[in-house]
Formats: sequence, structure tokens, C-alpha cells
Amino acid sequence: MKIYETKEESNHRLSVVDATTAQDANILITLHPEEEMQKMIGFGGAFTESTAYNLSRLSPANQEIIMKAYFGAEGNDYRLGRAHIHSCDFSLENYTYMNDPKDTELKSFSIHRDHTYILPLIKKAQRMAGSLELFASPWSPPSFMKSNNLMNRGGKLRPEFAQMWADYMVKFLQEYKKEGINFFAVTVQNEPEAHQTWESCLYTGEEEAAFVRDHLGPTLKKSGLNTSIILYDHNRDHVFDRAKVAYDNPQTAQYLWGVGVHWYVVEQFENLTKVHNAYPDKHIIFTEGCVEGGCGLEGKWRFGETYGYHIINDLNNWVEGWCDWNLVLDEMGGPNHVENYCSAPIMADTVNDKVVFQNSYYYIGHFSRFIKPGYVRIGHEVSATGLYVTTWKGDGKIVIVVLNRNEAALRYRLSLADTNIEIGAHAIQTVIIDA
Repeated sequence: MKIYETKEESNHRLSVVDATTAQDANILITLHPEEEMQKMIGFGGAFTESTAYNLSRLSPANQEIIMKAYFGAEGNDYRLGRAHIHSCDFSLENYTYMNDPKDTELKSFSIHRDHTYILPLIKKAQRMAGSLELFASPWSPPSFMKSNNLMNRGGKLRPEFAQMWADYMVKFLQEYKKEGINFFAVTVQNEPEAHQTWESCLYTGEEEAAFVRDHLGPTLKKSGLNTSIILYDHNRDHVFDRAKVAYDNPQTAQYLWGVGVHWYVVEQFENLTKVHNAYPDKHIIFTEGCVEGGCGLEGKWRFGETYGYHIINDLNNWVEGWCDWNLVLDEMGGPNHVENYCSAPIMADTVNDKVVFQNSYYYIGHFSRFIKPGYVRIGHEVSATGLYVTTWKGDGKIVIVVLNRNEAALRYRLSLADTNIEIGAHAIQTVIIDA
């Protein structure tokens, strides 16, 4: 048995701890390895232009530290990644790959800009990780395709440009494929319910389903690309309603791999299980989450706990892959071209050429380092409240991740291991036992 723990006095790191033979554990975790549920795709983060730009502002040595920390086998071993289709808020500015409404054949389309920062970063990550499952998301069509003639501040896709926009999205996938970068999926629209000050575009559930049915789905199929479609890409609160509109229509459902969710606004994890129970042949993936508000170089302990709490609850409600937002942000929490600053698990002090690891990096590592792609979630029971637990198996091992959000240490007993373990206050543990 191996036990790894992260708590404040451990200086944020994953430290090896010992089990105890004491008999006073008052919480029992019962494992049911025979109960098998979803398979893990992987954990990862987003290759935003801001992330790639921030890395370029650091010394080569610090760039290497960050890349190994995320994609190295001795680091968090990321196997999942997200890219944005032209600009998002974590880009240096608004930009598109073409901007001529008369160019219906997309002859002027070019991903030249991405060769500066984004493409080199993704390629380096691929080489280091060995393999990455990638998906892409658009934040907004070009302004000329929008009802408000802006990439920012909401607006809708104008119907007369729906096919051109589908062609544009597929062209992006094709151009990246030429660079050796393949996407297993593309989302229809990042946050289709949000009128943001940055790149955004609004779709009702019916509009999103119709775009998939009439334009994006057929265009992807015709292209021959092995790329699936992820619906919604927004908060958990309305995920069932959006899924129902699309999945209940066979002409739309045939093109959809599953739904993507974010963690902003509300929790409502149970909505994910509701989607799974109603549509068990479809998939669920977490596509974005971060601590908002321009959190600076030294985050608070609750940042890591927020990740641990959400990841455990998402996994226990049928999420198959978990993708963080920006990999690296600077000392301001950016750059962000509309000053929507946020935190990231690794922050870059670009003024002093330093790398700052937030505790959220280590919290994510309790999952990503040990729950590998292909591992299967198994059943478990916890005899009392106070601990959050998710349990997985693979490679002849059982992996148990335990989160304690209480002010005091707790003792729990593992049924299969017949061992008592103490977990510190506000701490997270990963326990590995032979299956």
C-alpha cells in the first residue's frame, strides 16, 4: 500500500505517509471492485494563447520545469487538452483565421498566427506526454457572421452564415491535422448561454441542436475527419435540458459524442447522473474550470480544495475526462484582453523569471498521476459524512482519493486493505492498494 497526502504543513506537495494500526477509526470506506462504471479518458488543461505566450516570457529552464510538471511521467502526467478556435478571452486580442464574408470557399483561411505560440506548445506537449486526447472549442464566430457584428458581447450566429461557420470549424481541424495535431472532438460553442464581455455567442438548446443536425454534423461527416461533437460546454445547471433537446432528436443525436460541462455558478452534480441515466450511451466530460478573480502568485488553500471537491463529485457522477482551464497565467492572472483575470495551477512570475506552483496543481495531481487513461471507476460506500471519496481500478491496482474539508483530522478504515488511515485537516490523500 502507498499513501500520498497534501496538506498545508507539507508545503503543498504530495508527501508519502504511513498507515496506522490503531483501532479507533470511526469512518468505514467499503470498496466494491466488482461494480464497474465509466472509463477514464484523462486529465489535462487548455493550451490558450496566454499560456503559450507566458511560457515564452520565461527562461528555457523554467519552461522545461513547467512542461515536465504537466506532461512528464514524474509530474501530473496530463493526457487531455483543449484548444480554442481562433481567439478567446485568454488571447492577446480578438483575432480570426479569415474575415471576408464573400470568401465562402475559405481560400483566405490561415492559422499562421497559431504558429507563433500555440502550435509549438501543443507539439512539445505531445512529444513529452507520448499521446494526448485533444478537443477544440470556439468562443465566437467572426464578427461578420454575428447578429451584433462583434466577436464580443454575445450576439447570435446569423442563419445565412451557419454553413460557412461549420465549414470554418472543420477547416480549423483540417489545418491542424496538417500540423500533426488531431482532435478527438470539437464542442459546438463555449458557454452558449453566456453573454460575455469577451468572445461569446448565444444559442438556445434548439438552435444548438439544429446547427449540429443541419450543418456541423453533416459537414464533419463529409470531411472524413475522425472528430466527434460535444454539446453544450457550459455549467451543470442546464445540462440535462440541453442534452434532452438534442438527444431526443435522432437526426441530431447521431452526430453527438456527449456533453461538456463547466463548474461556474452552481454545483448540481446530480444533473450529470441524470443525463447518464437517461442517455447511458452518451459521454460526459468536464471541459473548463478555474478560480476566477485575478488571484495573483500566491493563492489560498481553498483553491486546491475547490479542485478536489469538484473533481471527486464530477467523477462520481459519470464524468470521463477532466480538463482544467489555463495551464499557466502570469502575475496578474492573464494576459486577458478584457481583463478577466483568473488563477491557474502554475503561475509565471514573468518579472522575476520564477515558477510558482499553486496547491491546486498538487490537488489535481492526486487524480491525474494515479487514475490513468483506461482505469475504471468502481463502487464504494462511506459510512459517515465528512469525507469525499472516489475509487478506481486499473493495472492491478485500486486507487482511492479521499478529501477532508473539515477543521480536524479524521481516521477512516479501508475494507479491502483492513487498515486504518489518518487524513489531516483540510487535506487530500491518494491511497493505492493491490487489486
